[in-house]
Amino acid sequence: MPPRTGPLLLAGGGHAHLAVLAALARGERPRAEVSLVVPDPLQIYSGMVPGWMTGHYTLDECTIDLRELARRAGVRLMLDAVTGIDANRRRIELAGGDALDYALLSLDLGSQTAGLGALGSSDRPLLPIRPLREFVVHWRQLLARAVATPRFHLVVVGAGAAGVEVAFAAHHAFAARAHGASVTLVGSAAGLLPGHAPAVARRVETLLGEHRIRCVRAAATGASGGLLLETGERLAADAIVATTGAAPPAWLRGSGLALGAAGFVAVGADHASVSHPEVFAAGDVCERDDVLLPRAGVHAVRAGPVLAHNLLARLAGKPTLRYTPRARSLYLLATGPRHAVLSWGSLCVAGRAPWYWKDRIDRRYVRRHGSRAPGTLERTP
Repeated sequence: MPPRTGPLLLAGGGHAHLAVLAALARGERPRAEVSLVVPDPLQIYSGMVPGWMTGHYTLDECTIDLRELARRAGVRLMLDAVTGIDANRRRIELAGGDALDYALLSLDLGSQTAGLGALGSSDRPLLPIRPLREFVVHWRQLLARAVATPRFHLVVVGAGAAGVEVAFAAHHAFAARAHGASVTLVGSAAGLLPGHAPAVARRVETLLGEHRIRCVRAAATGASGGLLLETGERLAADAIVATTGAAPPAWLRGSGLALGAAGFVAVGADHASVSHPEVFAAGDVCERDDVLLPRAGVHAVRAGPVLAHNLLARLAGKPTLRYTPRARSLYLLATGPRHAVLSWGSLCVAGRAPWYWKDRIDRRYVRRHGSRAPGTLERTP
């Protein structure tokens, strides 16, 4: 007989669930047990990782301690990874072998890196951007190799916001420690920064040129020595970083939950599953059935308070709210040492001021969700 949890089970420690924990800590809690299941008690904030790569932040400064958040919220913390869901039986399966029953479930589990199959045929080290904790550990190893290897060449595949930030961050990390190393950014025929205004893409392309980061617009597959571009060109690489978009966890296909066209949990405007109203989902693990919601942390952050309200409302039998995305979202793309590009609709501003704005927002976000004793992650091998 599997152990049972209380009525509300939170699976994952993403941006939206941070808002749920904050609401519970403020006293907006149900008269029932709430459990949080995460594989790691330390959550690395993705928005600050490029700054960590360039040396602006220590890893501790980019990290939120879920143990402290759970304690303040009065939430039972369980350290394990979700490996499956049986939505019809209201049960989740864990990597450690246990299964947990739930009355109400909320998923904020993130996603996997898409397109790794095509790149994995390369004989060069392949480093996906997700899971983020693994990327952080392996980036340290990659940087050490770059320092030790003359004329080291890194290829970043994926020219969305994540790929752009990683390419700039890697370039500046190399400039400080791995002299002679170079970076190439490879995107698809869709071009640089799809979804952003042309003015933003043009400004970023100019900055890439100024920093001598080559930008290639062609699909790529793994090949001996690096990558094979659809143009027929072979692109040599000493290592490859994949920022090729988001893919759903494979086990979702057997969950019984209705899935959207991309394979993520299909949810309505209140972020409840369209097939199982006792399941909510937010962040990268879900897709809306009514609007196209870009996979960006800004939407998970903004949906968080709505998710918190809706979970408590569902437990109390009260109406839920809709999360209505704004017509335009603000993006601040880190493009070097204390330099960033602001993207807001058709508006584009580049320079030091956007970076300081981004730095202030990011530091405040991490600080708002609690600090912890320094040094834990810095000692991680």
